[in-house]
This record gives sequence, structure tokens and C-alpha cells, in this order.
Amino acid sequence: MVQSFYECVHDTQFSDLPTDVVDLGKRCIIDLIGVAACGSTTKLSGIIRNHAVDQFAAGNNAARMLFDGRQVSPAGAALAGGMTIDALDAHDGHRLTKGHVGCGVLPAALASLEACGNDDGGDLLCAVVIGYELGTRAGIALHRTACDYHTSGAWVAIACAAITARVLGLGAAQTREAIGIAEYHGPRSQMMRCIDSPTMLKDGSGWGAMAGVSAAYLAKNGFTGAPAITVEDDKVADLWGDIGVNWRIFEQYFKPYPVCRWAQPAVEATLNLRRAHRADAEDIAHIEIVTFHEASRLATRQPKNTEEAQYSLAFPTAAAAVRGKVGPDEVADNALTDPAILRLCKSMKVTELKNYNKLFPARRFAHVTFMMKDGTKLVSEPTEPRGDPGTRLSNIEIAGKFHASAAPILGEDRVTRIERHVNGLGSGTSLAELLSDITPGAAFS
Repeated sequence: MVQSFYECVHDTQFSDLPTDVVDLGKRCIIDLIGVAACGSTTKLSGIIRNHAVDQFAAGNNAARMLFDGRQVSPAGAALAGGMTIDALDAHDGHRLTKGHVGCGVLPAALASLEACGNDDGGDLLCAVVIGYELGTRAGIALHRTACDYHTSGAWVAIACAAITARVLGLGAAQTREAIGIAEYHGPRSQMMRCIDSPTMLKDGSGWGAMAGVSAAYLAKNGFTGAPAITVEDDKVADLWGDIGVNWRIFEQYFKPYPVCRWAQPAVEATLNLRRAHRADAEDIAHIEIVTFHEASRLATRQPKNTEEAQYSLAFPTAAAAVRGKVGPDEVADNALTDPAILRLCKSMKVTELKNYNKLFPARRFAHVTFMMKDGTKLVSEPTEPRGDPGTRLSNIEIAGKFHASAAPILGEDRVTRIERHVNGLGSGTSLAELLSDITPGAAFS
């Protein structure tokens, strides 16, 4: 049944969610938690969690930070959680929004529910699914109505405000104010600036989560901010007219590799070419990548830190050719000085193709050529990234990615418990059970 925005926010119950939506929602949560575990080991995450303790002290309402355990305000926990997930660019995303929903929505839902004392695991899953539905639509709407390309935080803020308003029990009028505040205060940051000059700013998801949670609490206290143009403008009415019948969560992609999605077609093509020809990186003179314009902007050749490595096209492609894989280790500090990877990075040639440009953002293509030292050329097929809705990673592969990412940090026993808790959401698992394993630091056992 078609729902209005406010019916979706306040009337949707866990029992209303189709089984396949529930199953995919669990896969999204487990994938995000695995990315958060890895992200928690980064310098970025350590800085932002300490910042949350210093600047977002817990008051009457408190929530624990992901893979930390210290209590801060709900807005602070959402900020720290969103940026911890965003610290490793391995989380899910959406092609038309050119960004990521779950990265901000999950920590906002966790923080607001814990702060309000809601221990229902089904409510967590329901809030996350609602966040995907609203956030995806808000992202498409913002791209349609604003000329600049803003980071995910700009529109994730609306979803986070809505699900926090749901948890707080606000009425439709106050929720309208909340999403208006969130739209206005959401970080309309310039995504291409961070592509051209990668830093810890990343995709703004944590700041959007913080803005959204804050907006709901402000609306509760009488602060005004309506209307949210991305929700109420006539130009985007079609996006909001199919809630409840068109589940946008199915449009999300899952990443097999912890780098910018725009680099992943070239990484995939490289891995395919390496396997097909059993090519040894030592025999490659140089690599040529043909891709779309936005991917060519990932121009860092010699990354000095993990942020630059994750927002590079040449580095993960070279790592794929040298190591035959691209995982967290390939964008960690130790890999940044690998001479074999750097040799291919420095000599790599990147060009863009008009046909690939026309297909972006709905589709992202690249093809790769290995110019071998003996003069032969090995050329890949035009390649799209794995994990899109039509080629979604299987549940087994998502679980494997979770274990491979999180177990070295948390230990296999803890990872297995987390997986069991997530699978039990809505059928007996309490929020407290899940939080017992995802809020304490990595040393907890």
C-alpha cells in the first residue's frame, strides 16, 4: 500500500516489512558493522571519537559510540559512528544518489534508540529500512533540484532526522519541522573537492547523521525549519509517491573492495584480466585505463595516507595487478610504499570515453589494457563493478566479507555473535544484545 512520507516514518511496523526487505536490511546492517570494525582502527575514527567525547558530552540522553563504548550525546554518537564507517570506503551505496545511505542511517538509529531506552531489535531494523527508503529518495531529489554535487551527508540528514523523530514519538507537524531543519543544516559539502583533494572529510555522512539527529531533538523542543524542499517541491513529487510499494533498498549496491565505487570497474577489469591470462605484475610494462570522467578525477598516484589511497584510481588498480586482491590491507599504511604497486601507479595511463561518460551515473564502465614487457597487449572487456542490484553479492559473499574484515580485529567468536544478533533482529534479539558486542572497543571479549 502506498504511504505518505509521514505514514512511512510513524506508522510502519516491523510486521509490515516484506520478508525479502527484512533479509536485505539485515545484510546491510551486517555489512556496515564489518566496515565499522575496520574503520575503527583508522586515525580518522580515533580523532572523531575523541572529538565527540570532548564536544558532545552526554546529558540527559546518552548513547555509546560504535567500537568504543564511551557515552556521548545521541548526535555525537551518530557523528562518530557515521565517520567511523566512512573511514573505510567499503560500505553500500546507490548509483543515482552517487552516495551512501546506510553509513549515516545505522549509527543514527542505534544512537537514538539507545538514548530513548528502546531495546526492541525489530525497531532497529525497521528504522534502518525506513532510513534507506527516505534517504535514497532524498538523495535523488537533491541531485534533481540542486546544481552542485553534494556529499551524502546533505541528504542523509533528512533520513536521520525522520527516523529520530520516529523514535522520539514526534507528530507529523514536528517531524516536518525536523526534516526542514535537517535539510537546511545538512552539510552541502562539495564532493568533487574531496575527490580532487582527498582528506578525512570523506563523504560527509557522519556530519549528516549528526545534523539529522540534532534536528529531531530541536524540533521536539519547538525549533522550526519547514519546509524541506527536497521532500515537498512539486518537481520531486514522483519520488515520494511510491513509498511502501517500491522498496528502494533493493537498489543499493554492496562493495567488494574498500575504495571509491568509481575506481571499482577498473579494479574488477584488472582482476579479471590477471586471472584470465595468469599475468604476473613483473611482466607488465604499464597499465592503461579507459573510464568515465568522474573516475579519472581520482588522480592521486602516490597516496600518503589511506584516505588518498581509497580515493585513487591508479593505486587500487595497481594493487589489484600486483597482489591479485584489494582489501583493507591494500589501502593501509604498509601498502603505500610497496615498490611494485608504486611502479605501476607512476606509469599508468588514464583516459575517458564519451560513451562511458553518457552512461554515468546509472552505469559505471571501464576497460583496462596490460601493456606487457614483451610487447603484447592484454585487453579486458568493458567492465562494470560487482555488487550492483543486478549482480548483487550473495549472502554468503557478504558474510564472508564481514568475517574477513572484522575477525582480525574483533576475534572470530565476537564476530559470530554479532552475526547471530543481526540475524535475530525482529525475532528475539534485543538491541542491548547487539550493542554489547558493537559498542565496546576491539579489545572487549
